[in-house]
Amino acid sequence: MRSDNGFKYFSLSVIWIWLTIFALLPFILVSIASFMNHDESHIIQLPFTLAHYGELNNTIYLKIFEKSFYLAGFCTLFCLILGYPFAYIIARMESSFKSLLILLIIIPFWTSSLIRTYSMITILKPKGIINSIMMWLGIVDKPLPLLFSDIAVVIGLIYNLLPFMVLPLLTNIERLDNRLIDAARDLGANRFTTFRRVIMPLTMPGILSGCILVFLPAMTIFYIPDLLGGSKSILLGNLIQNQFLVTENWPLGSAISVVFILLLALLLLIYWRSTRGKTQGELL
Repeated sequence: MRSDNGFKYFSLSVIWIWLTIFALLPFILVSIASFMNHDESHIIQLPFTLAHYGELNNTIYLKIFEKSFYLAGFCTLFCLILGYPFAYIIARMESSFKSLLILLIIIPFWTSSLIRTYSMITILKPKGIINSIMMWLGIVDKPLPLLFSDIAVVIGLIYNLLPFMVLPLLTNIERLDNRLIDAARDLGANRFTTFRRVIMPLTMPGILSGCILVFLPAMTIFYIPDLLGGSKSILLGNLIQNQFLVTENWPLGSAISVVFILLLALLLLIYWRSTRGKTQGELL
């Protein structure tokens, strides 16, 4: 028993030390840097200031935030529309194909997302697969400008982030109690009413977790807008990258990062409160 407790405390200590060094300490340093000054000869320097947070009220930055929210929200919604039926069908399957389909969802993680994004260029470029098929079918007379557009960015985001929506939904749907669905149908509920009143509320934690796992990376992934959107598409991730690596304005980049982390904390708080309420309801 003592050896089990000792191993448990050792494991927890290692996890807490790891999180402190590689998560909490960098966040503290970034938070401090966001209140520092910047000039051409010093990346950060005293005195402390709130000017960089005031700069975020600039119209250009607000438009980038707005565009990032719009594209990330559209990507999240589309991933939910595609991922929910797919996850539900897999979760309710009882055949041997279920394991194969789950494997097909996981396989993309075996390849670098950067390589998969480069493959999207082959598909979306003017002489790519999509335009070649549409021209061969006579749908269009000339290639559509898919590449280097917001459409290409959204397609790339959905392609890379769809598994992050499917897997939480799959885990949540698999825990559904079939007796509740049968009871709803016995009481005269049709399929739509059963889904709206029983299935969707019970799978709401999976929906929220999937949306968070898709929405946040969609706002901060910088290489997909760079490769598929070109110079026309600058999202929040590109803005942070440029501030740190191009203009070397670390305080402003840190201020943007802190604002985004606060947004992340708010979304996690919403998710925690929703799941806590669901857990308490189940206990009652």
